[in-house]
Amino acid sequence: MTMATTSRKIINDPVHGFITINDPVIAAIVSHPYYQRLRRIQQMALAQLVYPGAVHTRLHHSLGAYHLMCNAITELKDKGINITDAEAQAAKAAILLHDIGHGPFSHALENVILKGVTHEDLSLLIMQALNTENDEALKGKLTLAIQIFTNQYPKKFLHQLISGQLDVDRLDYLSRDSFFTGVSEGVIGYQRILKMLTVHDNELVVEEKGITSVEKFLVSRRLMYWQVYMHKSVVAAENMLVKIIERAQWLLAQKDDAIKTGTVLDYFLSEFTGKLADVDLNAYCQLDDTDILSAIKKWQHHQDPVISLLCNRLLNRKSFKCKMQDKPINASEWEAAYSLVKAKFPMNEKDLSFLCFKGEATNTLYKNDGETIKILLKTGQISTISQIQNALINESLSAPVKKFYICLLNE
Repeated sequence: MTMATTSRKIINDPVHGFITINDPVIAAIVSHPYYQRLRRIQQMALAQLVYPGAVHTRLHHSLGAYHLMCNAITELKDKGINITDAEAQAAKAAILLHDIGHGPFSHALENVILKGVTHEDLSLLIMQALNTENDEALKGKLTLAIQIFTNQYPKKFLHQLISGQLDVDRLDYLSRDSFFTGVSEGVIGYQRILKMLTVHDNELVVEEKGITSVEKFLVSRRLMYWQVYMHKSVVAAENMLVKIIERAQWLLAQKDDAIKTGTVLDYFLSEFTGKLADVDLNAYCQLDDTDILSAIKKWQHHQDPVISLLCNRLLNRKSFKCKMQDKPINASEWEAAYSLVKAKFPMNEKDLSFLCFKGEATNTLYKNDGETIKILLKTGQISTISQIQNALINESLSAPVKKFYICLLNE
């Protein structure tokens, strides 16, 4: 990143090429410690254990999404869509901050460290805090961005560019995750999709000639979910990480002071009330992946046999064995798996629950309820993509795909 004394910055991105920041508000956001923290949070959590190149961060992704937002706004304005300079700035700020609420290891530990609080809730809380800071570069400058982010602004299409079926967030993370994992199934024609966007009745729509590109995007998203995000080894590793944190929380509840790390992590593992209003933002924005990794390196030597075993296994990539299937786990399958673990590790039922458990994963190619991808036909009429004749995305493909798994430690 080339930093200058002015508000202009040039960032060399491996996915999109050069990204230009030439707005003082955007520059102030990027320079803020809360935003710089995203450098220390990996985008794909533990997917790097399967795809070693997947070590890009939330900062990379948010900058990429910002770049695509800039391109989308330019395309829409070129088509005569009325977007003021203030609205453009606000939309860019909102997408830049859309993931700022993510905690350590992103989605893997969401609702684990801060139970009942989503990263979207935290992103909004941080945006509101930045908007009331004494820093003149940001104070009061994010009000419109917050309205767009929360879908409270009349021009709905601006919010849809941030959070919708075809938003720039998804366009970037699919392209970026595909690039860094080397999984070609995730490659999408995001540039053509942006070219095909327009606005009808204040909503984002796609021109009819862009249908094929949108279908490719939706199929690529499903393939990436099952091949990368929900790969059985990724599921196993991320569940091991969750079990480590849950065991640490349990030990802290048992007044085990040896589990304490001496960092802000201790507060969130043992004292956090679960209420959004009680979140200490300064403390939360000190948390990142390094806090969790440091704790795991310490806990591998803890006297508790469960947490020391799990930490040692995760650090050395000896994760759970994960069996994934299309049908629910029946009683005999569960009993067989549980017996294997119990024979290997003669522990009580509570301890064994950290070494053998079951779960499920769901993915939908295209959600046909609620907000849909709308197509502007050449006749001027509006249709949804699933209603297009001979379209790949139909009602049957809108049904969610669910898989069931058992994770166990038997060796």
